[in-house]
Amino acid sequence: MLISIFFFFSNCSFKLVDDHHGVYFLEKKKEKIQLNSTNRNDLLSILGEPSTKSSFDNDVWIYIERKITNTHFFGKKELIVNNVLVVEIDNRGLLSKMDFYNLNDMKEIRFDKKNTEANYSKRNFVYSFLSSMRQKINDPLGVRKKRREEGN
Repeated sequence: MLISIFFFFSNCSFKLVDDHHGVYFLEKKKEKIQLNSTNRNDLLSILGEPSTKSSFDNDVWIYIERKITNTHFFGKKELIVNNVLVVEIDNRGLLSKMDFYNLNDMKEIRFDKKNTEANYSKRNFVYSFLSSMRQKINDPLGVRKKRREEGN
């Protein structure tokens, strides 16, 4: 009995496990880029390939950093970092616009409740992307979605 208890505790880890996706240290890296002087190649060397690309009038690149950690021994997970950097590159290949959103910014974004017609533009692409990120913030493990599907 004592030997089995020893093996149980020797295989357990009391370290918190971090699950990190996307660009590490996105907030620090964004400080290295500047409007109207940083070009596509600079972005790729500083930030790497974007998580998502879209092209309309200008190219829109979206970089994501998410970090989830176990909050205690029983495996409850908590979202601790959720950064999104949206950059727009003009037709000359230079950075023309940059928006950074962190976890607190995502919670404060107000979405219009009115129905709109399908209009494919940069704003709608960013809006739908941020809406999906908001859903992941509110339910990072997809538990609510599974409950809804089981209830139907």
